[in-house]
Amino acid sequence: MTDIRAVLFDKDGTLFDFNATWSAWAHGFLGELSGGDPALAGRLGRAIGYDMELKIFEAGSPVIAGTPGEIAEAMLPLLPGQGAAALIEQMNRAAAQAPMVEAAPLVDLLGRLKAVGLRLGVATNDAEAPARAHLAATGVLGHFDFVAGFDSGHGAKPDPGMLLAFAEAVGVPPAQVLMVGDSRHDLLAGRAAGMPTLGVLTGLAQEEELAPLALAVLPHIGHLPDWLGGRASERALENAAG
Repeated sequence: MTDIRAVLFDKDGTLFDFNATWSAWAHGFLGELSGGDPALAGRLGRAIGYDMELKIFEAGSPVIAGTPGEIAEAMLPLLPGQGAAALIEQMNRAAAQAPMVEAAPLVDLLGRLKAVGLRLGVATNDAEAPARAHLAATGVLGHFDFVAGFDSGHGAKPDPGMLLAFAEAVGVPPAQVLMVGDSRHDLLAGRAAGMPTLGVLTGLAQEEELAPLALAVLPHIGHLPDWLGGRASERALENAAG
């Protein structure tokens, strides 16, 4: 066993491959939001760091780590007469229907982690309702002891509120909770909460951006059991030597 007793995952870009999941969805949603006007769809895309022609997100897009409110705020100047609350509700409804592409086979991976006694959670800057819908649609909602979004009452990353709420909910000290994420927001939140952090490359951030904030950066979460096993072996050797 390892010193890690719980694992808290970001959702988009961590449990689910970011570009594979959200690029096609964004293209369709912006087309619908613009009423079929390609010029307006292009302007809306640029406002949130998405290229409608190339169907890719820019590294600084608020969609990557921002909240629905921040995404809506970026588009509202281009949508006269549209209110923030209605736009956020429209985004949340549409997001809940997005087809999610798993970063690794989640049922098997999460089952393995639960089998060794780890408590599991999700902390996302998405809203809680679509987050739960995504997890349910992939058959893994029941694997998690805790799911929180920006609207769950704990704040949003990079503030540590959601992370500390998870630690309290499962009764594990923050120092024994591993925060796994694909963005600097995730890792900064983990560090602020006093948690060890692990980066993955299934979002848009590059390894050099994440490495200074993480114990390690993995290609995807499918490598997590081996990494935890290696960490446990290192600690066993340290204890034997001590």
